[in-house]
Formats: sequence, C-alpha cells, structure tokens
Amino acid sequence: MNFKNKNIVITGGTTGIGFATAQAFINAEANVWITGRNESNLEKAAAKINSSNLITVLADTSNMYGINALKEEIVSKKILIDTLYLNAGIAVFSGIEDVIEADFDAQFNTNVKGPFFTVQSLLPYLNEGGSIIFTSSTVATAANLNSSIYAATKSALNKIAQVVSNELVDRGIRVNVVSPGPIKTEGFDKVVKTEEAKTHLASSVALNRLGNPDEIARAVLFLASNNASYITGTELLVDGGYTTFARR
Repeated sequence: MNFKNKNIVITGGTTGIGFATAQAFINAEANVWITGRNESNLEKAAAKINSSNLITVLADTSNMYGINALKEEIVSKKILIDTLYLNAGIAVFSGIEDVIEADFDAQFNTNVKGPFFTVQSLLPYLNEGGSIIFTSSTVATAANLNSSIYAATKSALNKIAQVVSNELVDRGIRVNVVSPGPIKTEGFDKVVKTEEAKTHLASSVALNRLGNPDEIARAVLFLASNNASYITGTELLVDGGYTTFARR
C-alpha cells in the first residue's frame, strides 16, 4: 500500500502500536504527525524513525488544551488530514473494590473524552473521502476480571465510532475501529509483569502467542487504504482468535 503525499495524524504515536503504525505509514511514503505527552519519548520516536516526513507534536489529548495544541499544529501547516488515527489510551486494572476516582477519570479522559473531542476539533481539516480509525480492545466485549473501567471506556469508544460513521457518511469519511488482543508493547510489559502471566495470556489466544505491534499497524493501514473503500462502521478484531478461542 502506498500513501505517498497523504497526511496522517496519529495520537499516542511514540511507543507501541502508535509508533509501529507511524513507522509503517512513513515506509509507505506518507507525511505523519504523531502526538505524545512526553517530550523525551517524542524525541526518541523521531530519532528511531529518522524521517523528514515525520512531525512530532507535544500534546496530551486527554484534555482540551492538548487537543487545541494539535489543532493549532494542523492549522499552521495548512493541510487536510487523510487519515486520523485515534490511538492514545491508558489502562489501569483493578477490582471494583480497589478502583479510585483518579484512575477512573484518567481512563475516561484519555480513552473516551480525548478521541471524541479530537475528532470534533479536527473535522474541519479532514479531507472529503478520508478515514478515521479508533484503537479499541477486545476487552470491550469480554468480561475480564479487574477491567471494568478500561472495558467500559473501550465499549463507549466503539459506540461513538458507530454513530460517527453514520454522521460523516455524506462527506465520504469512513470510520472504523481496530481492536487488538494481547499485544507485546511497552505498555503491556508494564501491566503484565511476570513471564508466567504473559505465558498464560498467550495460551488464551488461538494462535498461542502474543501479537506484535506491526501486526496491528498493518491492519490500520488496510483500513486507511482504498482497499477498504467499502468498509465503515466496522470493528476489526486483530486478536489471534482471542475472543472466540474455546479453551479460554
């Protein structure tokens, strides 16, 4: 797939799935903007990708100040966005008796409020016939222990994507969701700390392994491409069979 001269905006693009997707779009000759709330991580990502087609934006899109910073960057460059990939997200896993308000608010702000208002803010700068893609998760439909808040945010995101896909159909903007299963990223390693736990998770996947960020990136590029021209309002599960594996 070739995205030469296409303008791609990725929130949460410094590590993991976001970084892998930014790299894939760069390899496909796109112009890519990535956001991050940590300047050091942005610098590291830029150094690794090492391309003049990559632009980094210091912006925490869990709040309106950060969303406006991203908007100002787009306005200043006088571009129209071909693909907006809403990838920024966080997860805190706790049983209901241990959930604190700060963790509840942080997850809803980052995973729901941020993507919603980022789309709203950047809509005037999306190309007719463009694409919006959200990163959700298999937990949106599963009922895993200790995931009530995180799962709720991803379920909300899925519904937002479905409604927005209908609202934007007159502009030819396709809106889709990619839902990864267990993917080995920096964030995953922080949450799942022991090899025993990682092995157990891998065994709950039909393919009997964890996924790689590059595998999600390829799915995102497909949804952003003309190969997916008749796909909108859809959730694409990229989970190695996790959601349907009988031995789980």
